Amino acid sequence: MAGVQLDQETISCSICLDVLKDPVTVPCGHSYCMNCIKSHWDKEDEKKIYSCPQCRQTFTPRPVLVKSTVLADLVEELKKTGLRAAPADHCYAGSEDVACDVCTGRKLKAQKSCLVCLISFCEKHLQPHYEIPAYAKHKLVEPSKKLQENVCSRHDEVMKLFCRTDQQSICYLCSVDEHKGHDTVSAAAERSERQRELEVNRQNVQQKIQDREKDAKLLQQEVEDINGSADKTVGNSEKIFTELIHLMEERRSDVKQQVRSQQQTEVSRVRELQVKLEQEIAELKRKDAEMEKLSQTQDHNQFLHDYPSLSPLSESTHSSSINIRPLRFFEDVTAAVSEVRDKLQDILREKWINISQTVTVVEVLLSEPENKTRAEFLKYSCDITLDPNTAYTQLLLSDGNRKVTLSGEQTYSSHPDRFTDWEQVLSKESLTGRCYWEVEWRGVGVSVAVAYKNISRAGRSGECWFGFNDKSWMLDCDNNSYNFYYNKVKTTVSGPRSSRVGVYLDHRAGILSFYSISGTMTLLHRVQTTFTQPLHAGLRTVYFGDSAELCKLK
Repeated sequence: MAGVQLDQETISCSICLDVLKDPVTVPCGHSYCMNCIKSHWDKEDEKKIYSCPQCRQTFTPRPVLVKSTVLADLVEELKKTGLRAAPADHCYAGSEDVACDVCTGRKLKAQKSCLVCLISFCEKHLQPHYEIPAYAKHKLVEPSKKLQENVCSRHDEVMKLFCRTDQQSICYLCSVDEHKGHDTVSAAAERSERQRELEVNRQNVQQKIQDREKDAKLLQQEVEDINGSADKTVGNSEKIFTELIHLMEERRSDVKQQVRSQQQTEVSRVRELQVKLEQEIAELKRKDAEMEKLSQTQDHNQFLHDYPSLSPLSESTHSSSINIRPLRFFEDVTAAVSEVRDKLQDILREKWINISQTVTVVEVLLSEPENKTRAEFLKYSCDITLDPNTAYTQLLLSDGNRKVTLSGEQTYSSHPDRFTDWEQVLSKESLTGRCYWEVEWRGVGVSVAVAYKNISRAGRSGECWFGFNDKSWMLDCDNNSYNFYYNKVKTTVSGPRSSRVGVYLDHRAGILSFYSISGTMTLLHRVQTTFTQPLHAGLRTVYFGDSAELCKLK
């Protein structure tokens, strides 16, 4: 065995390029590590055809692998004598590498590919390109498996031209044949042009990367701010609730102390009366005993002699001076404390809704580009219809409940959702997210509004009138002017007169905008606020015969 001379290739696996481990020999005679060839064939299971990675011979069915005892012993013996396989990154080409086209037998990794020769070379076979002047003008590139894509499939010539007319690479014969008369340039010239475009595009991409990285930092800061704000809010809330609990504990202690103090005072007063009554009872019993003794005297003269000596009765505590009446004692205190509890529960229940809604509207709102054209707004158009159950009784709904007209006639029966005294109607659909709609109106004037569903309906107070409470926002339109109303505050609005009004709502961002729609789209008024509930579109007609219609935009 010592006299046998073997190189590293003999005991190396051509798949992992390392010393054979559990060597097996496939039917064609090539040897591999057991696990390497198994993994290779596992990938070919779907085709049911198994190949040798070196000679590409195929086998069907999948061969049964048996450990090669002779090779295994050889590897172990050679390890003892100091022979080692080449490291994993040695120069032999693996299945993922570009192999040298000149090598015979087991091929080495290619170091370069030549765009003129259209073949790839290992380090050894590449030397002529560096040493022979005839190769000096050849174009060497990183190893590529796609060299044949540079050859024209029709003329078997290298494609050195580019047809701009058909946007494809061609050879010289193509330029005088099917591409004759086309706008053709050298591939190098087209590459130079495209390279300039690529650099410009790359600069744009790099600028976008910087912008996005800046945005990412802003978002990270947003995360930190959200966490900091949440932690601070939780801490403050805990402190406030602790103060409330402490205050309740103090009040509980105060009530307990006052009741016990009053209890002691009242019991002491009653005890004093009890002592006086007991003393009076004892005196009365003594008098009664004297009278009984005198009454039993048999001697008349003795009786008459002793009678005047009876001591007179002291003024007694008459029973009428003790106010005996049905008493509730401290039950009124319990009632008063219960009343406080009930009021606190009502307050907490009412305010908790506000707290909960306030928490849920805290959102990270990423900046959105502002819409500028009507076409951009139409992307958010929504299909809205009017709800007959909310309509004032003299409003007539038509055109699929899109149009409302003040008719002057009783149209609807009573309903708990109906506006009883204002000529108003709400949409059936609730509005969240981003929505856009348009209203076409005719007559002296109408009002275009949005409102929460819980706006009051019964009565003629401002609580029911669009724009005169904190649950609705209204743009009042007539032939001479625009006015915006919210919570009874009037804002005069300027803008071109138009019979069509556009409304844009971004519920999450708290944006409500009104536009005049004519030849152009002009912003009339914008609201920036926080919406705590879904909104409903609203319409109000003022004079008989006036009408307003929700336009079909889709």
